[in-house]
Amino acid sequence: PAFPTVSTTWHSNDDDVYRAPPIDRSLLPTAPRAAREPNIDRSRLPKSPPYTAFLGNLPYDVTEESIKDFFRGLNISAVRLPREPTNPERLKGFGYAEFEDIDSLFQALSLNEESLGNRRIRVDVADQA
Repeated sequence: PAFPTVSTTWHSNDDDVYRAPPIDRSLLPTAPRAAREPNIDRSRLPKSPPYTAFLGNLPYDVTEESIKDFFRGLNISAVRLPREPTNPERLKGFGYAEFEDIDSLFQALSLNEESLGNRRIRVDVADQA
């Protein structure tokens, strides 16, 4: 069907039209994840393996499988979930994910504050200790 031609003269005399500065789409939360470089100082990344991420604020019912699923698509090599010594059923609420390459670690860090279960988990570079 032919669309009616709508007269749009309002933008031809744009001397008096307020022009907003262009929006930097990468700052919008709606930008696709790939467009949002994670806000990470690459110098904090380890120079050599292990490429380990610290995972904080984990739900207590998290499993290694759910962590691997959370990071699906990345080259994850190991997940460590420390447990309470006095109650081996109970997780401490944090853990570590080890990646096979630096890019996977970098990508993992971009998932910081994403939801796993009912929590927004923290993903950070693990201390190289």
